Amino acid sequence: MAGHGQALIMALKDLLVHIDPTPAALLRLRMAADLARRHGSRLTALYVHEPGDAQRRERREAEFGLVPAADIDRAEQHMLEAGAEATHHLERELAAVCGEFGLEGELLSVAGSPASIVAQHARFADLCIVRHDTGSAGASASYSFSEAILFGSGRPLLIVPDEGRVRTLGRHLLIAWNSSRASARAANDALCLVERAERTTVLTINPTEYVTRYRALPPERIVEHLRRHSAAVEEVRVEQVADASIAAVIQEQARRRGADVIVAGAFGHPKVWEKLMGGVTCDLLAQMPLPMLMSH
Repeated sequence: MAGHGQALIMALKDLLVHIDPTPAALLRLRMAADLARRHGSRLTALYVHEPGDAQRRERREAEFGLVPAADIDRAEQHMLEAGAEATHHLERELAAVCGEFGLEGELLSVAGSPASIVAQHARFADLCIVRHDTGSAGASASYSFSEAILFGSGRPLLIVPDEGRVRTLGRHLLIAWNSSRASARAANDALCLVERAERTTVLTINPTEYVTRYRALPPERIVEHLRRHSAAVEEVRVEQVADASIAAVIQEQARRRGADVIVAGAFGHPKVWEKLMGGVTCDLLAQMPLPMLMSH
């Protein structure tokens, strides 16, 4: 077995990033490319095009014979042409980014429901990168787009806000640790990032309380574990924080210390699509200034 400082270095070898023809998505693509370069990863960009509201309305009307078939055919053709044009644009953008960062990359262009398709493709990647979207992923779901992928894919998810303050991913991690199953899963899924990060901060809030109340092991145990993967791990403890303020403290500590990714666990029940996410998780997602790596 390799000794301390000589452990086998893990890496992300297969990165998936969901994109569309918007400035925010192209910025997300560049952030993913920077991460892929540092890990020597293959980068796959996934573009999912679906019918717009007008096309869906016309299809429903056609079922009742309210719209001529020729009009439906023209609408379908316009949708196909728009999808092809967007695909060609994104192919050019991806080729330029891959050339700049020296990467191997591929664009997948698929028609269908984005939440469902991205979740399926995420199962075959080491990490999936998506935008933060607070809107509903569908009429029958109470989850947002990113939450639907998190609970539907079974894989870790890196959620990037459109209006973020950072332009990198995984150079400085802040791991929110509370000794729960969810935080353990998230920290484990972030190990490959920890090993390649310039810095990792382990933040524990009210550790004295949860060690006493739940007989949890002290937080220095997770710090010791992570330092076997990287020497650049530090611990920060904050005590006497009200439950309602925990998410705000996590975000403030991340901003103050210059982190570019917050690592946190998530709670949910994917079968019944009933919102059971923990209060801190919901608060973090509701006001998300920094990218977040979440696991379920």
